[in-house]
Amino acid sequence: MGPEPEPAPTPAPEANPEPEPEPHPEPRPEPRPAPEPPASATPPASTAPPAPAVAPGPLAPPVPPAEPAPPAPPLAAPTPSAAHPLSHDLLRSLLGAWALTACSQEETSAVEAHLNHCPSCAEEALRLRDAVGLLHTEHSLDLDPMLRSRVLAGCLGRRPARIPMPGWAGAYDAEAARLDALLRDMGEAEWRAPVRLKWFDGRRLTGRDTTVAGVIGHLMVVDGIVAASLGLPDPMGAAAPGSPLARTEAYWHHEPGAAYGAGPPGAVRELWREQGHALVRTASFAGRGVAELDVEYGDFALPIRDAFLDRALECWVHAGDIAEAIDYPYEPPASAHLKAMIDLCARLLPGTLAERRRAGLAAPPRRLVEAGTPGRTLHLQVEGTGGGDWYIPLDSPAATAAPEEAVATIALDQEAFYLLASGHVPPQEAAAGLSGDTEAIRDVLFATASLSRL
Repeated sequence: MGPEPEPAPTPAPEANPEPEPEPHPEPRPEPRPAPEPPASATPPASTAPPAPAVAPGPLAPPVPPAEPAPPAPPLAAPTPSAAHPLSHDLLRSLLGAWALTACSQEETSAVEAHLNHCPSCAEEALRLRDAVGLLHTEHSLDLDPMLRSRVLAGCLGRRPARIPMPGWAGAYDAEAARLDALLRDMGEAEWRAPVRLKWFDGRRLTGRDTTVAGVIGHLMVVDGIVAASLGLPDPMGAAAPGSPLARTEAYWHHEPGAAYGAGPPGAVRELWREQGHALVRTASFAGRGVAELDVEYGDFALPIRDAFLDRALECWVHAGDIAEAIDYPYEPPASAHLKAMIDLCARLLPGTLAERRRAGLAAPPRRLVEAGTPGRTLHLQVEGTGGGDWYIPLDSPAATAAPEEAVATIALDQEAFYLLASGHVPPQEAAAGLSGDTEAIRDVLFATASLSRL
C-alpha cells in the first residue's frame, strides 16, 4: 500500500470577509413616474436644497410618491341679487345712475328687479328718467335774441314804481334801459366796432365816424345838459360848451380814446347809466314844479318834459346805429312812447320851418296871419302803432293849424318818419305819399330832416 495522502491545507481567513448575501425581497410593483412640471413653472421658494451624499448603506425599499390631486374647477362669480342681495337704500341710491344708464349689468338687473316690487322706487325712477329726457332734447337751447327786450318791455309796462315817475320821463327811462340791455353783454371787440353817426345839417346829409364806446360817450355828455338843468353834476364841468355838437367834439378831443375805443372797453357805459338813473330819480323826487324848467341847448331851449323825450328819441336812434354796426336786431319803442316822440317832432316843425326861412333855406310865407288865427296847414299822417294825424301851420309858428285849411298831405309809415327825422335818408328820397302844394311838402320834408343833429 502506498502512503496516505496529506490533507489539503485550510485557507486562512481574509481580512475583510464579504458578508453573506441577504435573501432577495419579494418583487414590488414599479412606481409610476411623477408628471413633469411645465417648463414655465417656477419651483416654490420653500423647496429645500438636496441633502449631501452619505456613505452607501443598505438600501431601503423605495416608497412610491403620492399621486397629485386633480385641479379644482374655478368658482363662479357671485351674483349680487342671489349671493349678496342689495338693500333697499342702496338700490334707491342707484336710481340716478340707472336713469343715466351708468350702472353695470348686474346693478341694472338688480335695480329693475327691485322696481317690480317697490312702488315708491318705481315712481322715483320714472321721474328721473323723464328728467334725463329733458337733458337730451333735440331743440336748440339758444335763447331768442329778442327775449331780453320782450321781458324788459313787459317789466317796464307792469312793474309799479315805489316813487311815481312823471309820465314824460317814462320814455327816456325805457329807452335808456333798452339800450343798456343791448350793451350789457358786449365784448371788447364789439365796444370798438366802427359806427357811422348821421344827421342832416340843413343842406345835406353828413356824418362822423366813431365807435360804440364813442356813441355812449356822446350820449353821456349831451345828457349832461339836462343833468345841469336839474342841479346834478355836469360830466364836462362848469365851463362846458352849450351845444350838443360842441360838447361831443370837446369830449372826443379831451378823451382821444373815447371816439376810437381805447381804454377799458365798456367803462363809459357805467358812467352814462348812473347819470341816467340820477336824472330819473331827480325828476321823480322834484315834484310837479320841475316840469316848467327849460333846458338850454345853446342856440335853442326845450322844456324839461320835451328834453326827456328828446333824449329818449336819441337813445332809440343811436341804439339803432349800434345794433346795425354789430349786426343785432333792435325793435322800435313801445307804441305809447313812439307816439310821444313823433308828437314832439311834429310840435317842433313850425319853429324849425321858421328858422329855415330866416336862413333862406325855405320859401317865404304865402300870407301873414295874426297869432292864434287859422292859416295854411299841412296834414302829416304817420301810419303804424305809434302813428296818428298831425296838422302843421305853414306860414307862422303862432298861427293855428286847422284841418279845413290843409293845402297838402304827407303820408308815411313810422319807420320812414324815423329815418327822415333822424337824418338817415335825404328828404327828397323819403318814401312818402304826397299830395297838394309841392312847395309846402318840400319845405316840411326838409324841416323834418333838419330836426336831426349829432
